[in-house]
Amino acid sequence: MSGAVFEVDGEVCVPTPIARAGWYEDALHGGPVAALFARAVERVPAVVEMTVTRLTVDIMRPVPTRPMRVATRVVRDGRRIQVVEASLLVDDDEMARASALRIRSKEVSVPEHPSLPVPPDPEGLAPYRIRQEDGEWFHSRAVEARFVAGDFYETGPATVWMRLMRPLFAGEEPSPLQRVAALSDFGNGMSRVVPWTWLFINGDLSVHLLRPAVGEWVCLDSRTDLAGGIGLAQSRLFDHQGLVGHALQGLLIEAPKEADTAG
Repeated sequence: MSGAVFEVDGEVCVPTPIARAGWYEDALHGGPVAALFARAVERVPAVVEMTVTRLTVDIMRPVPTRPMRVATRVVRDGRRIQVVEASLLVDDDEMARASALRIRSKEVSVPEHPSLPVPPDPEGLAPYRIRQEDGEWFHSRAVEARFVAGDFYETGPATVWMRLMRPLFAGEEPSPLQRVAALSDFGNGMSRVVPWTWLFINGDLSVHLLRPAVGEWVCLDSRTDLAGGIGLAQSRLFDHQGLVGHALQGLLIEAPKEADTAG
């Protein structure tokens, strides 16, 4: 992988062109935003080894492609559970915020219980690059997709393996949490039920995890449901060993004329 999504200078992160989304001009895709929060949360000290089991991101306004920093604070500390809050700041204005739940890492013997089958391995599937010819975008330049079911250019549920083709941060290997956070934001796009001319943008992303993902591939088994102008995209997340967790996105739904005249 070469050509990072962000350049890092101390506490300041500078997005490169491939961090952008297609919804708004010169605004970040939600995946890089979630990955920034994941990186910041993982760097918060804890008295014992902790695992992030929930990361919730609220995107309060489009995040511009300008230098930014993430400020964190611990709102609940302990040896078994810790809660961290974070704010993404551009010119000291809060653009997005996050909350992370961390639980102590410990092996516990648990009863046998049924598990979900793992989707077919990505190595046996045809590569599928998400195409967009008019510029650099996160979804078209920074990720690779391999579909088990569904298609990016068709509506309806989809099951798709995804991996990062670029490092998120220059000189750093993405952590399992950063990979999952960045890729989980694709659930609404992969399982859309309205045409591309509609707006179906997510205002949040909430990822609940059983364990860290293993390997570079993450599978999203995604579907979207609508009720008027509100939608919910939900994704079951897998690695090659089995279920990793679940992701939810609350969606703003607008028809083309509404989107064109929205203030």
